[in-house]
Amino acid sequence: MQESLSILAEAVQRDLMVDQLRLVARQEKSIPNSVEYDMRRFMRMPGWQVDDIGMMEYTYVSQGSPQNALELKFCVSGKAYCDSDECEPGTTCSKTGLDNCSEEVETVDIYSFRFTSTYLHQFASTKAAVSEAERYLSFEHDQTISHIIPLCNKNRMILASLFNHKYSGALENIYLNSQIQFLLVYSMDCLFGEGDRDKVYQCKFLEDERGRNAISQAREILLQHIGDPITIKELARKVATNECYLKKGFKEMFGTTIFDFYQSQRMEHAKYLLYDKGLSVTDVSALLGYSSISHFSTAFKKHTGIKPCDLLVR
Repeated sequence: MQESLSILAEAVQRDLMVDQLRLVARQEKSIPNSVEYDMRRFMRMPGWQVDDIGMMEYTYVSQGSPQNALELKFCVSGKAYCDSDECEPGTTCSKTGLDNCSEEVETVDIYSFRFTSTYLHQFASTKAAVSEAERYLSFEHDQTISHIIPLCNKNRMILASLFNHKYSGALENIYLNSQIQFLLVYSMDCLFGEGDRDKVYQCKFLEDERGRNAISQAREILLQHIGDPITIKELARKVATNECYLKKGFKEMFGTTIFDFYQSQRMEHAKYLLYDKGLSVTDVSALLGYSSISHFSTAFKKHTGIKPCDLLVR
């Protein structure tokens, strides 16, 4: 708690006492070989002037150490509201913690996302790092470093969506995994990339908003089909584009192939089902649409570096 309060105290530029704070909502997850996150939403107190801030903390212990990690921290002003039809009058909202679901109140949101070197290794290129972002993701710097992260619009939109979304249960886990990965991409781009101001797309059809929307829609459809694999041909038909445009556009917009993105999301969800939900390897394999347990186990170990059974709660 105190570590979270440090970035909050810096954002509101005053010393804080724990008993001053009203926690509205909290989400956290800690699964081995996965992203660890802690997201807290506090009621904004009268008189607080919040300076939205972001920070990247790069921790280097030694070459190949599992304790090497990259952490993103944010403190931003937000709003809590409820868009659920399930809340009953006179009861505390299960989504926001508010006493009245018709309220929309100002909040201060604190986020912490910790990516271990083991987790990031799955995305590392086999080639030598050529950009500054790749050097950080590959842990080539041999000292601990901190950077202030400029809060670009893409990061702000993702941070806002992490509390204000319509998903719950398994779908919420899938959604959060995807959003957090893109938060990492956008943060590295804000720090070391050129941003979107002079963005020139190699795929000309992406210069049209309709083309970009089709690719974004394809990403959402993939997330909805985590347990029901969909072919690229079917995906292209659903977003009304051809397969070539879809594959090239997806790679350019999101920096990964459709297959790699889909597999990444499936395996992250598998971790959640095994570790958090305590499902068996057999059940998880079936839920994710694998034809056999051996195929699932091979894919899981390739992605995570461990066997599925290693995550089963003992």
